[in-house]
Amino acid sequence: QVQLVESGGGLVQRGGSLRLSCAPSGSIFNFSVMGWYRQAPGKQRERVATVTRGGTAGYADSVKGRFTISRDNVNNALTLQMNSLKPEDTAVYYCNALGDGGIWYWGQGTQVTVSS
Repeated sequence: QVQLVESGGGLVQRGGSLRLSCAPSGSIFNFSVMGWYRQAPGKQRERVATVTRGGTAGYADSVKGRFTISRDNVNNALTLQMNSLKPEDTAVYYCNALGDGGIWYWGQGTQVTVSS
């Protein structure tokens, strides 16, 4: 059973930064695509950023230039560096990974709250 464990959420003021981390139970190389999604109260879950095994990254327009996703092969973790945070970034952030056989895995989520 694959587990994804997120950490790094918290409360920050507008303009601040946070760094999220996702640690898989197995090797990060097992996942062809990994990403971060978020869900705000009363809204659908949305894609924030994804990165392939080869390192190709993609971002939602709302976070381009502010967020950076990366696969840390040394520490076996997926990270999301979030800068210039806005109140509208407030949400529960979920780690997501595509494993062998086309199975998607999700973490339990970590809360990010940006105050104005």
